[in-house]
Amino acid sequence: MPGLKSGDMRTADVARRVGYSVQQVRNLERDGVLPPATRTATGYRLYGEVHLQSALAYRALAAGVGPIEAKRIVRAFHQFPTSQALALLDAAHARLDAERAKLRQAQEAAHAISREPIEDVRASDSMSVSELAAALGVRPSTLRHWHAEALVIPDRDAVRGTRRYTPTQVRDARIVHQLRKAGYRITPLRALMPELRRTRRSEDVVSALAARDVNITARSKALLDGATALSAVLSIHRQTTRS
Repeated sequence: MPGLKSGDMRTADVARRVGYSVQQVRNLERDGVLPPATRTATGYRLYGEVHLQSALAYRALAAGVGPIEAKRIVRAFHQFPTSQALALLDAAHARLDAERAKLRQAQEAAHAISREPIEDVRASDSMSVSELAAALGVRPSTLRHWHAEALVIPDRDAVRGTRRYTPTQVRDARIVHQLRKAGYRITPLRALMPELRRTRRSEDVVSALAARDVNITARSKALLDGATALSAVLSIHRQTTRS
C-alpha cells in the first residue's frame, strides 16, 4: 500500500481512498483544496498524507455546509493563519447551532399550534394581511409571497377584494412561518401544505420537523468528521514548518 506521509500516492490512490473519481481529485487540486502535487520526471502527480486528509476534509465538509463553503474552509487551512482558518470552521458550527435552535423553537410551536381548536370559529375572527403580518412578526409582502407560492391561500373580501385570513388559514400561516424558520425551503413546503390542509394531522408537521432534525444531525456529524481531517492537515503543516 502506498505510504501516507511521503508523496508516493498516485491520483488513483487518493481517489480510491476518498471515494472520488480521478478527475474529481484533479479538480480539487486545481481549485486549491489540495496543495499542488509533486511531479515525477515523466509528469505523473504524486500525493502525500496532506493531500489525502485535505480531500477527506472536503468530502465531509461538503456534506455539512455544501461544496462552495467546504472549498473555502479547506483552502483556508493551506493559505491562512491557523486562527483565521479555525474561525471559518467555528462559523460553520455556529450556523448549524442556530439552525438547531430554530428547529427546537419550531417543534415547540408546532406542538402548541396542534392543540389549538379550529372549530366553532366566527367570521369576525379572521385577520387582514397587516394584522396577520404583525402577529407573526413578518412583512405583509411575505404573506403575499406565501399566497403566490400556494402555501397559505386567504379568502377575499366580497366587497373590497382584500385578503382575509380565516382562523384556519391563520393556523396554516403559523405552521409555514415555523417551518420556514426551521430552514424549510419553499419547494418542499409547497408539496407539504396541501396535504396538511387536507388531513389536518399535526403529526405530519412533527414528522417534517423530525426529518429536519435528522438532516441537521447528519450535517453536524459531517462537520465533526471534517474537523478531524483538518486537525491532521494542521499537524502535517506544523511538522513541515519545523523540518
